[in-house]
Amino acid sequence: MSPIVKVTSLTKQFNNLTAVQDLSFSVNEGDVYGFLGQNGAGKSTTIRMLLTLIKPTQGTVEIFGKELSKHRNEILREVGAVIEKPDVYKYLSAYENLKLFARLSGMKVTSQLLMQQLEKVGLAGRAKDTVKTFSQGMKQRLGIAIALVHDPKLIILDEPTNGLDPQGIADIRNLILHLSRDLNKTVIVSSHLLSEIEQVATRVLIINKGKKIIEGNAEALFDPSQTIVELQTFNNEEALRQLQASEWKENIQPRRDESLLVKLDKKQIAAFHRDLVRMNIEVISVQPRHSLEDYFLQVTSGKQHVDSYTN
Repeated sequence: MSPIVKVTSLTKQFNNLTAVQDLSFSVNEGDVYGFLGQNGAGKSTTIRMLLTLIKPTQGTVEIFGKELSKHRNEILREVGAVIEKPDVYKYLSAYENLKLFARLSGMKVTSQLLMQQLEKVGLAGRAKDTVKTFSQGMKQRLGIAIALVHDPKLIILDEPTNGLDPQGIADIRNLILHLSRDLNKTVIVSSHLLSEIEQVATRVLIINKGKKIIEGNAEALFDPSQTIVELQTFNNEEALRQLQASEWKENIQPRRDESLLVKLDKKQIAAFHRDLVRMNIEVISVQPRHSLEDYFLQVTSGKQHVDSYTN
């Protein structure tokens, strides 16, 4: 399957700050693609480059098989986005806002279509109410209705649950699932909340300080049978060399500090211990980390340095 979005070696520098560094990833058609990282990790900068709001320092973006820099207008006609809090007119009704933005995008829309869009996001019953009476969650849903009015193939949501109460968060979560499962949309959703991404994503990318940490299928990454084992030895570089030359090389994860990280099925841990002994690796400690959330916190902590490497 060809990816609907393909990002290659994307980098963005602001003077002396490198906000995004050599970032590559792909989004397949039909994905709910969870884009995870702490605040300041580079998520919003990346999304703004995907929407041509800022220009990359280097790297390429392809969407729908076309290079974004060469086919900008054609591509963006098939993309809908909500970046942080949606900009809407608070003294207009939800219906009037939607109608206005549809006209600005060049759409010829009927009242029936506008009401259908509001129905999709659960706002049909408040169509005539002014936006100033809406909760933040309702404003977010209106923003998504505006992003959907031209029936895009790809929807990009940047931190859509920021500032919402638990009910608002649940509403946005259910709306994302509806967009994917019922409307067959491809959705990229960024968040610093792993627990929210865990409930909606089919694939996940974690970034930290502008660099990719891990990318994969959500089913595998969130598998409760999988464990991240943190290994400390008397010579981590030599231990790493031996592990890379062993059957465990595919299990090695990006490092944090001086520790080695290995992803294992719980049933593999005993065999891993035996192989450490067989390879004469002098172990200081082996500590299981039982969830992706723990791993996420390890590799994205501001007090820790992640040194990525490839086999």
